[in-house]
Amino acid sequence: MATLEPQDKRIIIARRAARELQDGYVVNLGIGLPTLVANYVPEGIKVWLHSENGFVGLGPAPAPGEEDPDVVNAGAQPASIIPGGACFDSCMSFAIIRGGHLDLTILGALEVDEKGNLANWMVPGRIVPGMGGAMDLVVGARRVIIATEHTLKDGSPKIVRRCQLPLTAAGEVDLIITELAVIEVTREGLLLKEVAPGVTPREVQARTGASLIIPDTVATMEI
Repeated sequence: MATLEPQDKRIIIARRAARELQDGYVVNLGIGLPTLVANYVPEGIKVWLHSENGFVGLGPAPAPGEEDPDVVNAGAQPASIIPGGACFDSCMSFAIIRGGHLDLTILGALEVDEKGNLANWMVPGRIVPGMGGAMDLVVGARRVIIATEHTLKDGSPKIVRRCQLPLTAAGEVDLIITELAVIEVTREGLLLKEVAPGVTPREVQARTGASLIIPDTVATMEI
């Protein structure tokens, strides 16, 4: 299995996550890696990207020199707005989230486990500003996808049998997308759906801290 640079991993994950978008969806993209999904929306698909800081209709990152300091995503990165997009206050933004109007949210993770539990906001001992909107997003969206690198920098797994970090929400994750694999959270456990080109199910299992259900046939990720 070839070693990938961090940016290559992020692009692979974002491109694969973008394939989960469907025409007409209202989708929230979490801070960090998930914001890259906006750059890879498939042709012929129109989605309304929601940003919890008060936008709907976010587009891809603007070209250098064309940034508008008043148009940024939830991670304070320059963004664009597609025709028909709008901005509003936090009350409206969270009414969209809590009112069940999001078809999908794509978030990062510190840990995610075989029960669909998610920890993505706090490492004990570190100072953090708070959970932000993650708890609302995971519970409020109809579908939750985790887009994350498969392991930490030291090689330890981020997909584990049981989360050890403080939870964002319990039992809400539906799908996990990494640079190595696509894994579905089912009642029976973690089902390996796809592996990256050149990667074997055995290699994915070796880098995963939970047991995977591996069917006889595993598809290859389109990246």
